[in-house]
Amino acid sequence: MLQLYQNNVNGVTVPSTEPSQWLLLIHQIPPKPEYLRVKIWRRMQRIGAIAVKNSVYVLPRNEETLEDFQWVLREIVEGCGEGSICQAGFVDGLSDADLEAMFRAARDADYSAIAEEARELSSALPAQGKLEASARARLETDATRLRRRLAEVIERDFFDALGRQTAEGLVASLEARLNPDTTAKSDQGPAAYDYRRRVWVTRKGIHVDRMASAWLIRRFIDPEARFKFVTARGYQPEKGELRFDMFEAEFTHEGDRCTFEVLLQRLKLTDAALRPIAEIIHDIDLKDGKFGRPETPGIERLITGICTAHKDDEERLARASAMFDDLHGSFSRRSR
Repeated sequence: MLQLYQNNVNGVTVPSTEPSQWLLLIHQIPPKPEYLRVKIWRRMQRIGAIAVKNSVYVLPRNEETLEDFQWVLREIVEGCGEGSICQAGFVDGLSDADLEAMFRAARDADYSAIAEEARELSSALPAQGKLEASARARLETDATRLRRRLAEVIERDFFDALGRQTAEGLVASLEARLNPDTTAKSDQGPAAYDYRRRVWVTRKGIHVDRMASAWLIRRFIDPEARFKFVTARGYQPEKGELRFDMFEAEFTHEGDRCTFEVLLQRLKLTDAALRPIAEIIHDIDLKDGKFGRPETPGIERLITGICTAHKDDEERLARASAMFDDLHGSFSRRSR
């Protein structure tokens, strides 16, 4: 069931009397010309809208998405079609959480395609020696195109899909290998004790990499660490804050390494029991089956259960931390 709060028909807006989170574009396109339907579908993909019914598309409500829908509606009307833009709240059937999950799934598919192409391009780079000039030029062109494509997906990633960090890390790694003198990061950073009594910031809705990284920070880096869970889009860090597993963070994906692995390497954490945990986190987060540890499916099921049962990030962290404490204890006994 859907409750409509505002109509915008052919560009004429009736003001809303109640708040709503979503915008709907409901349209009717004539069968001819045939290209118009394809054109509108592609336009919807470009602005990040998803279809909830035939000819009914949804976007989260803000000024930019309203303008996007208004431009699409103008194209529909110019093509002899008709449509309406509505503010809407879903009160039955689809929930807000369902819609957010649909948006994340759509963007994760985009990020996955970018990550796969970045891996393919990286595989074309020699481990040693130099590339021929023509081959380097082609790869640099491809890397630039991939970076532009990633930026376009990020622009329409309204709910911080999990795949973003992986795609960003792989594209950045590709760029670093093509331009090692200007873009490569040094692994010689401060040690763990230089990051005490800090506020650590990450994206809301924590999942495996953020859960494990926060546990690692509090257990091995900063026992008094405080965590702040924020909406990643447009967040401006305050003085003294350290960000992890988010855009432009001090610690986030690098190449094919997840944030947990980056923390281990850059903060020189050498506890032997952390290595198998890192391999488990890597495979769950990046979904590339790189390590194939037998414990991974069970841990992934537990993480899914925590996320399903607990929406509050502090509760998720508490439950996950207890699990990682026990997992670390198990691997510590094995190593001894």
